[in-house]
Amino acid sequence: MSTAEENNQSATEDATDSIEIPLADILIAIWRRRSWLAKVIGLSALAAIAIALLIPKEYTSTTQLMPPDQQTLSNMSVLSALTGAIPTASLSGGLMNTRTPGGTFIGILSSQTVQDDIIDRFDLRRVYDCKFYIDARKILTEGTAIDEDRKSGIISISVTDRDPKRARDIAEAYVEELDKLVNKVSTSSARRERLFLEDRLKSIKDVLDASSLELSQFSSQNATLNPQSQGQALMESVSRLQGELITAQSELSGLKAMYSDDNVRVRESQARVDELQSQLRKMGGIRESVNGEDLNSDHFMPSIRQLPLLGTKYADLYRQVSMQESIYETLTKQLELAKVQESKEIPPIKVLDEPQVPERKSSPHRATIVLLVVLASSFAGITWIIACKLWEITDASHPVKAVGLTVLHTIRGSDSDVPK
Repeated sequence: MSTAEENNQSATEDATDSIEIPLADILIAIWRRRSWLAKVIGLSALAAIAIALLIPKEYTSTTQLMPPDQQTLSNMSVLSALTGAIPTASLSGGLMNTRTPGGTFIGILSSQTVQDDIIDRFDLRRVYDCKFYIDARKILTEGTAIDEDRKSGIISISVTDRDPKRARDIAEAYVEELDKLVNKVSTSSARRERLFLEDRLKSIKDVLDASSLELSQFSSQNATLNPQSQGQALMESVSRLQGELITAQSELSGLKAMYSDDNVRVRESQARVDELQSQLRKMGGIRESVNGEDLNSDHFMPSIRQLPLLGTKYADLYRQVSMQESIYETLTKQLELAKVQESKEIPPIKVLDEPQVPERKSSPHRATIVLLVVLASSFAGITWIIACKLWEITDASHPVKAVGLTVLHTIRGSDSDVPK
C-alpha cells in the first residue's frame, strides 16, 4: 500500500473516531430541558440558602500596635531567644522576621505562653468544647491573624469569634499579655538593679522591724526613753532636792533649838527631811541592783546608778535602728530611680487603634455562597444536558460509545446476578 493510501485511511479512521458537536442541536436540547434545568438550579439555590443560614455568624475585632523602638528593644536579648523557640506557623504572609522589633513582638504574641493565658482567662476550652489545650490553641490560632506592615511596621491583631464582645476582649487580652510578658522577661540592667533593690529592701525591712521592736521592748521594760535627757533631768532633780534638803535640815535644827523633839513642828520638819532623803536615795540607786532587774518597782524613772548601764544598751539598739533606717531610706530612693530607668529601657506597648466591638459580621458571606452554588449547579446541569445529547446523537459503532455500552451492560449484568 502506498503512502498516500495509508494517509487517506488514517484520516478516514480519525474522522470516524471524532465526535461532531452540533451547536444548534445542543442549544435546542438545553431549551427543551429548561424546566428540568430550572428545577436543578432552584433546588441547589434552596439548599445553598439553607446551608448558608446554618453557618454561624463570625465577627472580627482588630487592634493595631505602633512598632517598638529598635534601640530600646536591643537590650532585651531574652526576647529574641524566646521568639526563636516559638512556632510561627500561624503567621500569614510570611511577615515574621525575628530580626526586627515588630517580628519579635509577633513572635511573643504567637507564643504558647500567651495563648495558654488567654485560654485560661476566657475559659476557651469550654467555649470551643475542647478537652486539651492543644486543640484550643489550634482553634485560637485559626481565628487569630497577626500581621506586620512591611513599610510602616504597624502590627495588626485581628481576632475572629462568634461572640463580638469576646472577639474584642481577646484582642485586648493579646495586648495586655504582650505588655506583661515583655516586662517579665526583660533583662535590662535597670530591671536587674530593681529586682536586687527589692530583695534587699525586704531583708532590710525585716531587720529594721526586729531592731525597732527590740528597742521598744527594752525602753518599755527599763523605763528608758533617752538616757542623756533622762540623766540631765535626774541631775537637775537631785540638785533641787539637795537644796530643799539643806533648807529643811536648817529649819529642823532651828526648831530643835527652841522646842523639844515631841513638838509638832519638829516632827513635821523631821518627816520632811526624811522624805527628801528617801527621794535622794531612790534617785541615787542606793540599795538597788544596777543590772536592771529591780526596775519593775514603783520607780517612775531609772536611778542615776542604772542610767550608764542602761544607756550603753540603749545606745547600741538605737544605733542599729538608726543605721537600718538610713539604709532603708537610701535603698528606697535608689529603687525609685531604678524603676524610672527601667520604664525607659523597656519598650512600651503603644496601641494605635483600640479594639472595638464589631458592628457587622465578617463571615459567612451568604450571598456569595448562594451565587457560587447557583453557578456551579447551572454548569453541572448544562454539562449533563450536553453529555446526554452527545450520547444520543453518537453512533453505536463509535469506540467511545461502544466502551460505554459495554461498561453499562456489565454493570446491569452484575446487578442481575445478585440473588433477590
